Amino acid sequence: MNWRLAALRNGFQDATAYRLEFLFEVLGSAFVPAAIQWVLWYAMFKIGGAHEIAGMNYSDMVQYTLVSLLFTQIRGGDHDFELQEMIRTGQLSNYLLRPVSVVEFVYIRGMAPKLLIAGVCLTLGMSVGLFFGMSPVRIMGAMLMALIGNVLHYQIGAALSTTAFLWEEAYSFLMVKNMLVSLLSGELIPLNLFPKNMQWMWKITPFYLYVFGPTQYALGHWTHTYFLEQLAWSCVWLAAGWAFIKFTWSLGMGRYLSHGG
Repeated sequence: MNWRLAALRNGFQDATAYRLEFLFEVLGSAFVPAAIQWVLWYAMFKIGGAHEIAGMNYSDMVQYTLVSLLFTQIRGGDHDFELQEMIRTGQLSNYLLRPVSVVEFVYIRGMAPKLLIAGVCLTLGMSVGLFFGMSPVRIMGAMLMALIGNVLHYQIGAALSTTAFLWEEAYSFLMVKNMLVSLLSGELIPLNLFPKNMQWMWKITPFYLYVFGPTQYALGHWTHTYFLEQLAWSCVWLAAGWAFIKFTWSLGMGRYLSHGG
């Protein structure tokens, strides 16, 4: 009986530790960057004396930062790093006989935390948004776009992870990708702060669909028609991402099998 109680106690402690670690990770990744942005906006507007930058005042900047928190936590994930590590170490062989593609398997297996966070952010956004006159329909639509952005992010990462078939240090490719995404997704700054002659840099990528697009729609800066157009473009990007994965993995698996033979 004592060993059963001890096992239950240890299991409870482990579960509690995991929940606390998960909570602190989410809070840290959300509020630390937001605090840094707030300090930046405060320095520019309250200390520096700026009244408006790219059509946005201090209130607009703070509002963007707070609303974007609903979507920054949905973006990303480390599934692509897991894929490249499986390729690099040869663990990929253990997954080749599964009834689903290893790319799909890794994504589905690791998606639960993001869905949980998306549910919490959606509930929080709709609850708090009512006090600030934000439309629940817009928040739901924005959350849908953010979830599509999560899939797109994984597709790009999964395709880039195939560089591990050729080069052992594919990790660096994925790190560079994540740094570019942080800048071009609107996570660090609103993308309309880019100079007009440089805005093509984020418009030619799907990264703006991760954070900037959902935030703009939730705040009412995008019309419903424009949002639906962007949603259609996100579906085009999904199809292109799927084709990109098929192409890169077919090349990579051919090389992988030839080395194994």
